[in-house]
Amino acid sequence: MLIDNGPGQSDTIDSLRGQAATILPLGTPAVPDLAAATAQIDWNASPWLMPLMAGDILAPDAVAAYQVAASRAGGRVIYADDDILGLGGRRTAPHFKPAWNAELFRHFDYLTGACIVQVAQDELISLSGANWATELIVGAADGRGDGDAPVRLPHVLHHRLSRPVPKIPAIFEPEQSTLPKVSIIVPTRNRLDLLRNCLEGIERTDYPDLEVIVVDNGSDDPATLDYLANLDPGRYRVLAAPGPFNFSTLNNRAAKQATGELLCLLNNDIEVLAPDWLAIMARQALRPEVGAVGARLLYPDGRIQHAGVVLGICGGAAHAHRLLHPDDEGYFRRHALPQFVSAVTAACLVVRRKSFEVIGGLDEQNFAVAFNDVDLCMRLNTQGWQSLYEPRATLVHHESVSRGLDRDPVGAARFAGELAALKAAWGTDRKSGEQIDPYHHPQISRFSERFAVKLQDYS
Repeated sequence: MLIDNGPGQSDTIDSLRGQAATILPLGTPAVPDLAAATAQIDWNASPWLMPLMAGDILAPDAVAAYQVAASRAGGRVIYADDDILGLGGRRTAPHFKPAWNAELFRHFDYLTGACIVQVAQDELISLSGANWATELIVGAADGRGDGDAPVRLPHVLHHRLSRPVPKIPAIFEPEQSTLPKVSIIVPTRNRLDLLRNCLEGIERTDYPDLEVIVVDNGSDDPATLDYLANLDPGRYRVLAAPGPFNFSTLNNRAAKQATGELLCLLNNDIEVLAPDWLAIMARQALRPEVGAVGARLLYPDGRIQHAGVVLGICGGAAHAHRLLHPDDEGYFRRHALPQFVSAVTAACLVVRRKSFEVIGGLDEQNFAVAFNDVDLCMRLNTQGWQSLYEPRATLVHHESVSRGLDRDPVGAARFAGELAALKAAWGTDRKSGEQIDPYHHPQISRFSERFAVKLQDYS
């Protein structure tokens, strides 16, 4: 245990008494002499170090829990949940952390001060700055091989005086000269007002090379038909696809005719807010480890409609952080931070065309309307292509305006069947206590889209 010098160091040391750990208090300099402080360590034993802030308290069984995890872990970092110590030792603001999320960690250091690190002597003594602990953890977490991701202990083992705070990401400005062609696929039926608004937003989009495929699912409104007939054929292709509405079929048909390296699935009720949305999403989709990229979508009143998808909510899947305002704190500002998620909505989704083809596109048989995007993302995930939520691309979604909601008996029965298919395919209704979504947490309610902490004791 490497404990920095500061008020409360004695309290931290007291919390470690009786636990099987070597305590190494650091001296008074602002930049500690790590070589001197760790001189007694047997480096041949591949030790695990726990950098601690003075005043932080460990749970009585913390060291034992870490020791068990270290005996089984393949990675070099093991981390736990934490909370904040208030006046009189009152514990508040528990942080129930996701499984390792490298993208989230770029914007929110949720490891420093609540983890152990397996480190070599030369790695440690090469650190000299005041932020040595963070640098040590970042190096161990980033310099890992496949299968060596940091390991989470989903228990509150640290009671802290303070913790790092999320950093709102900088404006993303991808170099447009290297961006490939994107095929935007827009299914539609009638509702010229929505379609025109969507396509006018595409016209305002700042992207060097794109094509737009409008999939007409049997429009019969004369004004809509006239509008479609007069679209610029050099930029738009209208694909006739009459018949019962099947979102998966409509997009798959268009994808087979697409010529772009990237596909953008876009609902006709999406409203573009800023011209850089597609460039931001495309740049993320080109990363080799990324599958589907989803935008932050807002309701017309400004509240969040989509900020990633969480599996297991009410036995199915639901949009995370729904109905929060973008300025709300929410759950550790997660709605405002780029991060890997289990799935994203296909209302605005960018994916490499080859990846889409490898997994067979959207499932037309089992997910005609609902959960087709979740299933798509999960199949991409199993191939090693992670879904990514990107809030720097923000658009408005006039959700289900074009089709309406499925309130009739036929629609309700179809939805029930698709929910059953989701449960069968991805186990979204596993019993309480089992982890369903790695980026959620067992201590966070499965009956809330807004990361509500369960009321029972979380210690």
